[in-house]
This record gives sequence, structure tokens and C-alpha cells, in this order.
Amino acid sequence: MGYTYIDTGAMYRSVTLKALEAGLLERLHDHPEDVTSLLENIAIAFEGERVILDGRDVTEAIRENRVSRHVSFISSLKPVRDALRQMQREMGEMRGVVMDGRDIGTVVFPDAELKIFLVADASERARRRYAELVQKGGNRNSVPSVEELEKEILQRDRSDAGRALAPMKKHEDAIEVDTSGLAIEEQVALVYSLAREKTAG
Repeated sequence: MGYTYIDTGAMYRSVTLKALEAGLLERLHDHPEDVTSLLENIAIAFEGERVILDGRDVTEAIRENRVSRHVSFISSLKPVRDALRQMQREMGEMRGVVMDGRDIGTVVFPDAELKIFLVADASERARRRYAELVQKGGNRNSVPSVEELEKEILQRDRSDAGRALAPMKKHEDAIEVDTSGLAIEEQVALVYSLAREKTAG
């Protein structure tokens, strides 16, 4: 459809990675205001499916489990959400985009033409995540088990849904799509057909 794909989750993961690499994560729990120093000159861009943080490719690094464990905390910090929300709006206002994230339909673009709320069983999401980690080169003995991943997914969902700032929730105009029993090709076909209906109307 000629749209640009923007993975906002990758943006929060990029900030989390930067905090980890700067050794600031523990300090941020006691002094969350210090995250502003990370955000002063941060640059996040998308080149096709690649994620570029401050000029370097972090596509694989931001998907590491050490980032996954801390991204909900970083995402809950107001300076982070404010800075990335502004970036996201600037990315989306000038062109057609598909924007993926946990508060896009409710906070970033509540007036979006089409809002899809994707859901799936936690066990299925854990299985998919495990397969993704292994496919990307992870040793089966070095990646977390499916059971461990499911616990982390459920914990992150609880954290994101319960946070005071921009909690994850379904917008009243969003169309819920349960992908638990759908192959990726079926998911794409369904969302594509909904998008075509909107653009045709």
C-alpha cells in the first residue's frame, strides 16, 4: 500500500538498550529524572526493517532478553514517553504509516483512520517469541524457555496495562483481531482487507 512501517516498540527498546549500555538502569529506578540525559541527543530511525540508534544498527540488540526484561520500566517514564510520542507524531503526520505500539490508538494517534488491537494467547506469543530467538541465531540452550518467556510476557502485559501513564488498552473504535490460530499470511490478509475497506470508503 506504499505505507511506511514504524515499530514504536523498537523505539522504547532502543532507549532501554542505551540505558543498559550507559550503566544507568539501576540508577533510574531511584532517580528516574536522570533519563533526560539519555534523551538529549538520541536519534532513532528506520531503514526498511532495520532500526538505527545514534547511527548504528541495533535491530538484533534491542530484541535481546536483557532489553525485554526492562523495557516496560523504561516505557513507564514520563520523559521517555513524551520524547518518543513527539517523534512518533512527527513521523506519522507527513506521510501514510502503519504504526505499531501499545498506546498508538489511544494516545499517539487516537484519530487514526484504522485502529487494530491485536491479541493472542500468552502461550502462543511465547512460542512465537522462542522460535524468533532461535531463528535469529540463539542457541536453544542459551535462550529462555517457552515457559519463562510466557511468564515475562504476562508480567509485561500487567505492567503496561496497569501503569498510570498511557496504559495499554483497547480504543473504543479499535477492531480486535485474535491471531492465536492464524498463520502470519492470514493475519496480513485480514488486516490488509480492513485497510483496503477504509481507503476505498
